[in-house]
Amino acid sequence: MPDPVSIIISNYNYSRFLDRSIGSVLAQDYPHVEVIVVDDASTDQSPAVIKSYGHRIQPHIRTRNGGHAAAFNTGFAVSNGDIVFFLDADDYLYPDAVSSVVEAWRASTAQLQFRLHLVDEQEQVKDVYPPPEWPFDTGDVTPKLLQRGRYQTTVTSGLAFSRSALEPIMPIPEEEFRQGADGYLATLAPLRGRVQALESPLGAYRIHGANHSVFGGKLAKRARWRVEHDRHRLDALSAETKSIGLKLEGNPALRDPFHLEERLASLCFDEAMHPMPDDSRLWLATAGAAASFDMHYSLRRRAIQAAWFMAVGLLPQKQARAVLSWKLVATSRPKFLNRLSKTIRRAMG
Repeated sequence: MPDPVSIIISNYNYSRFLDRSIGSVLAQDYPHVEVIVVDDASTDQSPAVIKSYGHRIQPHIRTRNGGHAAAFNTGFAVSNGDIVFFLDADDYLYPDAVSSVVEAWRASTAQLQFRLHLVDEQEQVKDVYPPPEWPFDTGDVTPKLLQRGRYQTTVTSGLAFSRSALEPIMPIPEEEFRQGADGYLATLAPLRGRVQALESPLGAYRIHGANHSVFGGKLAKRARWRVEHDRHRLDALSAETKSIGLKLEGNPALRDPFHLEERLASLCFDEAMHPMPDDSRLWLATAGAAASFDMHYSLRRRAIQAAWFMAVGLLPQKQARAVLSWKLVATSRPKFLNRLSKTIRRAMG
């Protein structure tokens, strides 16, 4: 068994969540866990919270805010574990998370991913992320990365990596990945081994008004950020595949429904700021519909997603914006649509 396991908690101004996050790591039923807490120059009470844990953790207080990648790099540089978790400070793990990952781990594993409970600020479970009807991609995902630059995975706190897969790709470029550093790791690490998945939720992914997942409902800003993040991911993927003798297949972004969805949102909600002036709704929608049929979903779900793309491409602008927002922001949906969505989800799960 790997010994020890490193868990790197990255924090910036999440003092109100830190005790829950650190406490969840200290409570693991696996005996050999190295706990590293990186504070990215917080201006709240985070340093005092971290200091209160004394020698039970390894604290690293940065004096200059560098963002997600800088915190990951700081923690990884002082870690020793054969398996490395990166845990956002507003999330937390269940007591059996590490032992479940270690038990499932294989010599060929580069990355293991698991589902998380989606919880609110009061830790009330609202859902599972990713939802069960989104099958994880597993095994050798390199062909998917070469074809569309993406495979079905999850967020920071639901991932564990082998040290041998991380060492060739660290440090993470800090300017390009001030946010979304997990996207860099989950894109490049699988080139060094296989991806495994566990279906049972092993922790909690907290959604709240201050974290990057919400963006205050500003869909165009969020979409532009994600389009730019994809550009940086694909640039890094292109360089890494080239270094190991592989090559991307044309422009993978044009075969990625998630990327095309964000480009549609950017174009529909703020055309003046959209970064690709040659894009049109119909062209993006047609590409998205075609790409949907290559996804690892049931045929029915793929058909529904393709129909959604075409609706956004063909409907008048006002209606297209409504259809986009209903999919991208659950709180914007009419009650009847939420009920219908749940019914479809149960039928297709």
